Amino acid sequence: MTGTRDRRVAVLTAAARAKSQRATHAADQAIRALVKRVDLVTFSAVQREASVSHAFLYKHPELRQRIEYLRGQHGAAPTARQSINSENSLVITLTQQIAELKKHHREQTQALRDALEQAHGENLDLRREIARRGNTPHTAASIATTT
Repeated sequence: MTGTRDRRVAVLTAAARAKSQRATHAADQAIRALVKRVDLVTFSAVQREASVSHAFLYKHPELRQRIEYLRGQHGAAPTARQSINSENSLVITLTQQIAELKKHHREQTQALRDALEQAHGENLDLRREIARRGNTPHTAASIATTT
């Protein structure tokens, strides 16, 4: 029976070792991907990217040291990222202001067109009224100079 037990233990040990190696490889690939994307390398980010536990990352000294080192290296990156985010929000704000100004401009232009249309209508009504009352030489001359 001890032979069977020893084989089971050996198989389980080999499976655990293989699982640990796969997780280590996944964590390594996750760190590389985060660095390549210029993302902040943190334990949480690596854990999400590699689908491993925080405990796994903390228990493996080489992974832990690497993550801590890269996290320290990224001290200046958040400022650059904040600058990019600040620029992006500035662009968004200015784009919204331009859209509002364009809308306001269209509304004002339409109001002016409506007022001009109304003025043309009133002008036409006045001309018709003048024509109905009869053209006098003085009236006809003033109409001719206004057109």
